[in-house]
Amino acid sequence: MNNSQKSAGSRHFGIRTIMILSLALLLCGAAAAQNPVIDWNAIAVTAALNANQTISPVSSASGGTSLYLAYVHLAIYNAVNAIDHRFQPYGPEITAPTGASVDAAVISAAYNTLVFYLPDQSSFLNTQYTAALALIPNSQAKDDGIVVGKDAADAIIAMRAGDGRGANVPYPFPSVPTAGVWIPTPPARLLPQSPWVGQMVPFAMSSASQFLPDEPPPALTSQDWVDDYNQVRVLGAVNSTVRTAQQTEVGLFWTEQTSKQYARAFRALAVGRALNTSDTARLFAMVWTAVADSFIGCWNAKYHFSFWRPVTAIQNGGIDGNSATVPDPTWMPLGITPNHPEYPSAHGCLTGAVAGILKGYFGTPNVDFTVSSTVFNPVHVHTFNSTKDLEQEVEGARIYIGFHYHHSVVQGIVLGQHVAQQVLVNFFQPVANH
Repeated sequence: MNNSQKSAGSRHFGIRTIMILSLALLLCGAAAAQNPVIDWNAIAVTAALNANQTISPVSSASGGTSLYLAYVHLAIYNAVNAIDHRFQPYGPEITAPTGASVDAAVISAAYNTLVFYLPDQSSFLNTQYTAALALIPNSQAKDDGIVVGKDAADAIIAMRAGDGRGANVPYPFPSVPTAGVWIPTPPARLLPQSPWVGQMVPFAMSSASQFLPDEPPPALTSQDWVDDYNQVRVLGAVNSTVRTAQQTEVGLFWTEQTSKQYARAFRALAVGRALNTSDTARLFAMVWTAVADSFIGCWNAKYHFSFWRPVTAIQNGGIDGNSATVPDPTWMPLGITPNHPEYPSAHGCLTGAVAGILKGYFGTPNVDFTVSSTVFNPVHVHTFNSTKDLEQEVEGARIYIGFHYHHSVVQGIVLGQHVAQQVLVNFFQPVANH
């Protein structure tokens, strides 16, 4: 990408239709009773976001909810697959009696996984569990399904025992601005968020560092650094006179909690595509495994490179040794900077994973995908008809909001794409001759 392409006047991020939340998304609630995978995805998101952070850490982080969604959707996938045997199991195969209820298995797998990982949400989860099971007539099939789901949950919990969730991982940082190095950012100057995530045992990657970016952040003496610095300085400032109203909307659109926003989009996709329970279980297991691993890989890279955020770099531009990066001591971004190092972009990592799974699952990059954002009232909706357009819009959004440099978002997307490919090639494959 040359300098003219990176300029504010000529960048294009593939924005699609923006509209008010429509009947299509509201259909998610109506369809949930017929597809318990969709229903329990929504329940899982709610429980994770409401969980006590001390007991269930990082559930409110940008990608933190994805860890819990990976746990629960892997259990659901294995429970469904134990009954219909359409795909390769994730880990040890679960056995199921002939005729076991798929719906009961889904409900039981989700409930038993969630209540283990989110114990302070047990009252909410018990209510949802009782109500969901009450819709299924009492029978041996129902009883068998409940047992299958419990077995699937127990298997995932056993597989993930000691995976590093919430471990004590110290992370030192300078007490004063230091060229190229992350320090807590204004206004709250919060301590670094969850450095242990980058040391977790991944779900599909061989290690948390498997897809560590090959290249570090741009050298502070380079023209790439000058270009990235000045681009976000101009476009990402809270008081920017260059950023358009449309760019401002795009930047703010993607500040909703990322996993919550994408979970809602995938529920709408499953409804719109009329996916059955088995196919929904597989799609959701694939996407949340990929998103969780992209989160782990991204955090590994962030705390490896420990690069400074724009708000630190621009306010202290005089210390980077580059005369072309003029400091602005009063510069502030459009949004409130997240409390973790900058490189690579977390939203880039997660979006690369989402786009990669969409492309691989449907066998084409030309997938209609609708994402809503509740940061607006009324809700805004963006519709994309290719995964590339989704990636490009998020690339621009993280610059417009003032959180990231161009290279960081690009490298994040690449990391997420690598994770998605790892999942697509090595897991959740159809069983031959089924």
